[in-house]
Amino acid sequence: MPLATPYYLIDESALARNLMRVDALRAASGAKCLLALKCFATWSTFPQIAPHMDGTTSSSLNELKLGREKFGGETHAYSVAWSDGEIDEAIANADKIIFNSVNQLERFGDKASHLPIGLRVNPGVSHSHFDLADPARPFSRLGESDRTRVEAVMDRISGFMLHCNCENDSVEAFSSLLDSIEERLGDLLARLDWVSLGGGIHFTRDGYDIAGLAARLRAFADKFGVQVYLEPGDTVVTDTTTLEVSVLDIVDNGKAVAIVDSAVEAHMLDLLVYRESGSVAPNAGPHRYQIAGKSCLAGDVFGEFDFLEPLAVGDRISLLNAGGYTMVKKNWFNGVAMPAIAIRRKSGVIDLVQSFDYADYVASLS
Repeated sequence: MPLATPYYLIDESALARNLMRVDALRAASGAKCLLALKCFATWSTFPQIAPHMDGTTSSSLNELKLGREKFGGETHAYSVAWSDGEIDEAIANADKIIFNSVNQLERFGDKASHLPIGLRVNPGVSHSHFDLADPARPFSRLGESDRTRVEAVMDRISGFMLHCNCENDSVEAFSSLLDSIEERLGDLLARLDWVSLGGGIHFTRDGYDIAGLAARLRAFADKFGVQVYLEPGDTVVTDTTTLEVSVLDIVDNGKAVAIVDSAVEAHMLDLLVYRESGSVAPNAGPHRYQIAGKSCLAGDVFGEFDFLEPLAVGDRISLLNAGGYTMVKKNWFNGVAMPAIAIRRKSGVIDLVQSFDYADYVASLS
């Protein structure tokens, strides 16, 4: 009996392909890789992912605790701002703690003095296709950009967090960015034990020059005598997950519109945030449809796609690349049914690992 839609479907074989590439990069570069839970935190997959990575990195206390409890390995604690009510628990669950500002370091650093302490530094350069996601955008709050303030606390920290990439699939662009960072911060980097270069490097994509990236990372580590960390998230799960939906109705408003049992804002929010289209495969054929969600948002549209055959009520559609920044952002907008989460095992068997119902909707409110 097929699972009722909507549901996210994670493919173990596709995930294994990406993890082989993670293994290759780790072995060739000496860099350690931490799963970025802000992007993907579906912990039913952790038994498969964890053996191929070195731990997790967080953006909040909840993510930090999830990484400690469910993933293991090194647990790096970062937040744009820690509060008085959570700092003690954060320190208790962390192997390293990274402060976003010198202010936070001065406020909480003494409590964490028994841990390796890092500081997020904004080098003023980045690679991003979107201003919204650019950590070096004007007036960015992400990391210290005042070199004088950073120099004043170098004796209290052992590492930097330098998050500068978003969807960077070019070794050349990454290397050029690293050149700029070395030029701006090289004397400070040489005083550290470790440096996190963050995520946003799409090295698991087909054809990516992993050997070239590995050589550049190893050269950086050797030059400054540091342990390099990467924090891949979307890179780990790209092209591993679909959002499975069903057609509920087809209307014609000048275009053929297929309305499905899902909603962009609730289930693939980044398509709206970044004004992007979803994708389907093969996206070929003579029958073009706009695939739209069932929420009341006028712009609830996944995209326009071509199909080999006309669509009909009840047909299933697989929306591709639905792993990163989806399940961690899903919400109850309009009370639309929350997608279940399923895993296609390497054997081909599909296991339902989580589902949601009316009680979950009610419990999310008060």
